[in-house]
Formats: sequence, C-alpha cells, structure tokens
Amino acid sequence: MSEKNDGANRDATKRSARERLQEERLRQKTRDKRRRTLVVSAAVVGVLGLAAVVGLIAANAGSGDKSEKAGPAVAPSGAVGKDALAIRTGKDAAKSQLTVWEDFRCPACKAFETNYRDTIHELEAKGLLKVDYHIITLIDGNMSGTGSLKSANAAACAQDAGKFPAYHDVLFENQPEETVDAYGKNAKLLELAGKVDGLDTPAFRSCVEDGTHNSWVGKSYDAFKAGKFRGTPTVLLDGKDIFGDQADPLTPQKLKQKVEAASGAVGASGAPKASGKPSASASASPSAKAKGSGSGSTSGSGSTSGTLSGTSGTAGTSGTGASTGSTGSRAVSQGAGED
Repeated sequence: MSEKNDGANRDATKRSARERLQEERLRQKTRDKRRRTLVVSAAVVGVLGLAAVVGLIAANAGSGDKSEKAGPAVAPSGAVGKDALAIRTGKDAAKSQLTVWEDFRCPACKAFETNYRDTIHELEAKGLLKVDYHIITLIDGNMSGTGSLKSANAAACAQDAGKFPAYHDVLFENQPEETVDAYGKNAKLLELAGKVDGLDTPAFRSCVEDGTHNSWVGKSYDAFKAGKFRGTPTVLLDGKDIFGDQADPLTPQKLKQKVEAASGAVGASGAPKASGKPSASASASPSAKAKGSGSGSTSGSGSTSGTLSGTSGTAGTSGTGASTGSTGSRAVSQGAGED
C-alpha cells in the first residue's frame, strides 16, 4: 500500500508543478500583452503630439507672410475703380484718364516708365491727366517667385502712407533682372523705402511684412485675366489701348498731344491753341519743324527723327526708336502672359 501511495503522491506533485507552470505562463502572457498595449498607446500619443506641434509651427510660420489668396482683400487707402483695384495719381478732375497695368518685375514696364514718366508727371502737374495703376503678378507666374506679389503689396502699403508715386518710381528705377527674384525679399523692399522721405515707418514695415494687401493684389490679377489683356504694360487712354498699336507706335510726344487736345489745350491739328503768349513748341524755328517726321510734333528734329535706338531711351524722348524698343520688350511679356 505504501508504494501505491508514494506513486500517487508523486503523480499529484507532478500535476501540481505542471499546473503551476501553466498558470505562470498564462500570467506572463497577460503581462506581455498589457505591456505591448501600453507601448502602442504611448507611440500613438507621441505621433499625435508631434503632428500637433508641426501643425502649430506651420501655422505660425505662415502668419507673417499671407499668400496671394489668403484672407479678405484689403484695398489700400484711396483705391478707386471697380472693386477698388486701382491706385490713382493726379487730380480726379483731370479730363483724360490713363489706365496702366504693370508688374514691378516686368522689364517692358520699366522701359515704359523710363520713357514716359516725365511726360506723365508733367501732364498730372498741369491737371490734365489722372493715372489709374493696376499692379499685377504676371512675372511671378511666368518666372516663379514672389517678387511681383510682394512689391505690389509694398506699393499698396506706400499708398496707405501717401507715398505711392515716389515709391512706385523707386521700384522701377531699382528693378532687378527679370530672372532674379530680389523683390521676393521684404528686406529689399524695406531698404528701397529708405529712398522715399518719410516712408520707412513702423506702420509701413508691418504692412509689408504681414502682406496686408496680398489678397487685393490677387484680385487685381484676376481682373487683368478677366479683361483678356495680352501682356504688361497694358496702357489705355480713356479706355482705348494706345500702346499696343504697332502700326502707329505711341511716343511721349504723341501722348502729350492727345491729352492736351482732349483738354482743349491744343487744336485738332495738334498745334497749340492760340493764346496771348506763344508756347515753347510753337516758337520752334521753321527749320526745326521742317526736319520733323510729320507726326504732328513741333518739338524739333531730335524728338521725331526716329533714329534713336535702345529699349530704355531717355525719359521724355519721343523718337520711334525708343518706342519700338519698349514695344518690343512688351511683346516678350505678352507672349508669356497669354492665357
């Protein structure tokens, strides 16, 4: 009997040991499963936390440089025209209105400004002409970059400060190469503001750095495309395109004659209207008039001989060579800007 009992006790002891081992393995599996669950949960929380941080950084990074389409369109002070998309210079009462679509990165626009700036300013000072400037971003689309957008916004900020005409001219005078996006850097635009007395203020700097008028610039470009204009500069006098006529190229002298004629300052033939005091052009010598090209100009042979060349010319020059250079440059932008 004792041997049988001993065998039964050993079997019971073996079963008990196996059961304890199985129970320990089960407990270990449970602990391993719990550990894996905790590790996976921690990893998910970490990923979500990282995503939140990245999103916050991205949001903060974009807050100082609004895109062209971001936010409502904030028009600059005194903007005029449909949807307030134009910045006007000159007197509102002026009889003639010049509408100019420009891009501060556009070389042909610079050529136009170089050749016509003095004439335009002269006519504005006389109260004969007002100019509505529409600033767009054609070159950013063609050449990439943000210089067109940021310089246009900066010009609108200058309008807020009452300094648009001077800053407009400074931007064209210092225009970088078309392929160099120097105006894409706010620091450059702020540096050039130092050339205009009283413009570089905290308010102007904030406006430039925040991109206050970016969406307004975007709306201006949308209007340009909707108007199906072919390129920049597009120049309209009282609604008529006077700059794109290759058969009758515009010159500063012709622009002056058209504006003066509309105001009654000259007769229909282009001769100065009779007055008690002869004008400077009317007193030109007969020989000087005889050497003209017959375009109706009376300013002497130098301005109408058509022998001048180059794309920029001299400001105020009315020779057809300078006009052709400007028009030729414009054709390049036209080809790139067609829809």
